[in-house]
Amino acid sequence: MTDVSALRVGLVGGGPWARRVHGPALVAHPGTELASVWTRRPEVAADLVGELGGRAVGSFEELLADVDAVAFAVPPQVQGELAVRAAAAGKHLICEKPLAADLDGARAVAQAAAGVVSAVVLTLRYDTGIAGWLAGVPAGAGPDTLGAIRWLSGSLLGGPYATSPWRAAHGALLDLGPHVVDLLDAALGPVTGVDWAHLVEPDLWRFALRHDGGAHSTVTVSLRLPVDPSEIELTVFGGVGRHRFSGGAADARTCYGRLLDGFVDAVHGGPPVVLDAARGLRLQEVVDEVARAAG
Repeated sequence: MTDVSALRVGLVGGGPWARRVHGPALVAHPGTELASVWTRRPEVAADLVGELGGRAVGSFEELLADVDAVAFAVPPQVQGELAVRAAAAGKHLICEKPLAADLDGARAVAQAAAGVVSAVVLTLRYDTGIAGWLAGVPAGAGPDTLGAIRWLSGSLLGGPYATSPWRAAHGALLDLGPHVVDLLDAALGPVTGVDWAHLVEPDLWRFALRHDGGAHSTVTVSLRLPVDPSEIELTVFGGVGRHRFSGGAADARTCYGRLLDGFVDAVHGGPPVVLDAARGLRLQEVVDEVARAAG
């Protein structure tokens, strides 16, 4: 039986990420109840609640009337519009990255979310190995420090996400870019600009960032290399010492559960969520600057 104090969450979307991560994590977490599910195809919502429980609803408005918070597992162009409506209705937000299809949409989401609790699904920040790596990098990185991230994946060559239209259109930059910018920003200090950026078709992105304090970093990401499972390597060398993490992608469902810990606590008056919509907007601003620098 669900605890009466549990946060009632509505899930928007019924694709692979909703089925594998959002939905099961919301069901498993002691502080949340998967109350309602809405998708644009009613049969998808019905199938999902058959697996996970909750109630399939016929409209987004019906979902809003039934919940305290909304978790989005939809393409950015859909999330951008619906998240603004949810926040205007006073519902707390769990948003995917990027926040919206473009910067104007992301700004609208961040502005609307200022009045509610929001969290952005940056799963790597909740991975214990990566969190330990970050904790080991001392603050105060200067010009004598370099960072680098390499994230190589073949997820657009096959598998459940290979048919995602927005990922196919924008590739690794829009999908993986917010993750890597967030990690480098956290490790080396706020990103202040993009030094250079290159795209080698079809989807090999390389770019360099500069950070407040003088540190620099480089990124190599792709979703179209024949690598399975994904490979992630994080490195910092220089004045702050040597710090390296290497491994596969984080277990997204476990990381999402840790995100929910802080989200639920914040809704109930605890510390604010650090990785919120305002953070999501800043990451999207940097990603947009990378895209423009690459031409």
